[in-house]
Order: sequence, then C-alpha cells, then structure tokens
Amino acid sequence: MGNKSVWLGPLSLRDISSATLPPQEVFSHLPILKTPRLILRPMTMRDAADIFAFSRDPAVAQHVLWSAHRTLNDSKNYLRYILRQYRDGAPSSYGIVYRETGRVVGTIGFMWYNRENRSAEVGYSLARWLWNKGLMSEALSAVLEMGFIELRLHRVEAQHELTNPASGRVMEKCGMLYEGCLRGRVWNKGRFSDVALYAILRENWANLKV
Repeated sequence: MGNKSVWLGPLSLRDISSATLPPQEVFSHLPILKTPRLILRPMTMRDAADIFAFSRDPAVAQHVLWSAHRTLNDSKNYLRYILRQYRDGAPSSYGIVYRETGRVVGTIGFMWYNRENRSAEVGYSLARWLWNKGLMSEALSAVLEMGFIELRLHRVEAQHELTNPASGRVMEKCGMLYEGCLRGRVWNKGRFSDVALYAILRENWANLKV
C-alpha cells in the first residue's frame, strides 16, 4: 500500500468521527503531510546523510533522549530502527523535509500510543539553523491533525525539559495546555531532569479548527 498525501491548510476541517485505517495500518503507512513550508514523510535509508547533518549537533541533542550522532553509521542505525517500527506498525517518526532545500532537517512523530485510552505522546527535533522560524509549530500542527483524524485520538501529550522553554512555546502555539511539572521524570545526559507536561484533547483541537 502506498502512502497517501494530505494537504493540511491553516483552517482545514475534516470529518473526525472515524479513522480511515486501523492504528497499526496508519503507523505502517504514515500518510504524507504537506504544509506551506514542509513535507512530513516516512524516512528511508537514503536520508542518512541528512539525518547525520543535524543529529551530530550537540545543541540539537541536548534536550532529547538520544545522544548526538558521532558517525554516519549512528544515523544509519537510527534509520534501521525507524524502518523496523514502520514494518511492525509501531509508533514512529516522520522525516521533516524543508521545501526550500528538499532536505530532511528534523524528525517528528509518536513516542508511544495507547489504544485503550486513545492517547499518544509526540516528540520532535529540528536542525539548529532553522530554530525560531515557526517551522516546528507548523510540523506539530500537522501531526496533531493526523493523530486526531487518522488515529481517532482523544488526547495527545508532549513534554520538554524545564531548561528548554522554547519547546513549550511550540506546544502552546499549537493549542496544547500546560498540565504541570513532573519532577525527575527522565534520565538524560547523566542526570534526572524535571519536565513540563503539555496536552491537547480532541475537543480542544476541534474548537481551534472552527
């Protein structure tokens, strides 16, 4: 089955009453998402050089749960893991393609998915030279729409280390609400980190679209 393409305009509103595919099928064949400046698509091994270009930056890796890639092989191993997730129909990430260059400049996707509670968590990373341009808000908005429509999610969460407030501003721009501080939530880069938890519910998202 091929990947379908979905144009996500700033005010697009689609029927969210039912998913088009079972969740495992959605994760196996992630729909390509298009926004004004970005294309979000499944990654391939051909993206290794692009992934390495931004993942080698310690500043990009500072607030995520993976370490900066030291060799191209690190990026290839990451892509092998992502491809296994696709094959298994498990939650995974998109490659973020910057239309201006045609290169993969980041990743965004689902960290986990709970079918019983229809909830999931989103995580993301972006090349440092593209920070503070509103691109991650654009990407997150697209993934939230896909989650609420294709996966029929009720709740989507995201979290960031307290030392990375810029990530919280991305979440707020997309309608996610701050729900509190989780002390010592994650072990990252040799220390326990406090994180801020954000979430958006299906009805909150639907109200933003009208």
